[in-house]
Amino acid sequence: MRVAFFTDSFHEVNGVAHTSRMLTATAERLGVPFQVVCAGPHDSATGRRLQLERGPASFSVERDLSYDPLYYRHYSAAEAHVRAFAADVIHITGPSDVGTIGAVMAKKLRLPLVASWHTNLHEYAGERLPALVPDRIRRGVTVAALHALGAFYRLANVVMAPNPELLSLVERASGRPGFLMRRGVDTVLFDPAKRTHPGPTLRIGCVGRLSVEKNIHFLTNIERYLVAHGVTDFKICIIGDGGERDKLARDLRHAEFTGVLRGEALSCAYANLDIFVFPSRTDTFGNVVLEALASGVPAVVTASGGPKFIVRDGETGFVTDNDDAFLAQTLALATDPGLRRKMSTQARLAAIGTTWDNVFAEIEVAYRAATLR
Repeated sequence: MRVAFFTDSFHEVNGVAHTSRMLTATAERLGVPFQVVCAGPHDSATGRRLQLERGPASFSVERDLSYDPLYYRHYSAAEAHVRAFAADVIHITGPSDVGTIGAVMAKKLRLPLVASWHTNLHEYAGERLPALVPDRIRRGVTVAALHALGAFYRLANVVMAPNPELLSLVERASGRPGFLMRRGVDTVLFDPAKRTHPGPTLRIGCVGRLSVEKNIHFLTNIERYLVAHGVTDFKICIIGDGGERDKLARDLRHAEFTGVLRGEALSCAYANLDIFVFPSRTDTFGNVVLEALASGVPAVVTASGGPKFIVRDGETGFVTDNDDAFLAQTLALATDPGLRRKMSTQARLAAIGTTWDNVFAEIEVAYRAATLR
């Protein structure tokens, strides 16, 4: 199966980019013909990747991610490359500037289209409205955005999503058959053996984009709660960057900001944590949660979104139904070293079997199904 993969994010620091890079690396290792079309500094097609630059009309969606409304100017170059590659199927990661070209091309070339859902854009649409906007309008915007996304995904032969709950939503919204597209983790890179922090100070970590829809300001609630319950020797290690960093720096007293980390620096930072907290309610999967577990770090997550399917409640961390429970379970881990050690062992064991090879095998099933429709 020859796959042309149109991804809106490849070089950036986010979950979609990470997944795109890992799928590409896995395909190459397995010998699967897998051609990537993505945004980036323009170059001639090199190997399995065609990069097409975004132009001056682009506007920022995130600190390191843009959308180019004139990106369609690259269509001819992309089509020529896909024709030369002789793709059997086109896979897009969503309604981005890059993804739109892929969707149009599948229609024109009469190729099966697979569309994977990576980001709950409809929830972001509601979350990013100004705080003064009434809840009923916020909900209305969210519903309208979901309908629009459903119409786009209806262009596909099959759809994919990273967890069962979200897959059901995407199937209903698009009317298309769906397949799970989980995530893997590199358990060699992320390993508790890389821990170098021997001190008594408790280290609570959070990794990801520092933005409103990630519920990142809940970290201030965690800090206040721990202090109020007598826990004072701790650091909240915030790994990542985003528009809310400055406000967090003003509000937190126990915070340590590392900025964006990659490779060995990131894996060592994970291994040096004692607890991982992830208060987001909008994440479709939560790659960072899986990386924390692989590093032997128990995680506290919400019951909304994808992370609840990664953490085994009471074994590798806690899945919490509300803010009070999130705070209470974080405190339980903070004050019980024995519980942390027990969950650390279970977290590592749970992550070991989660390989990218297994993930890619699942995705190939969706590719084959798309060719039959």
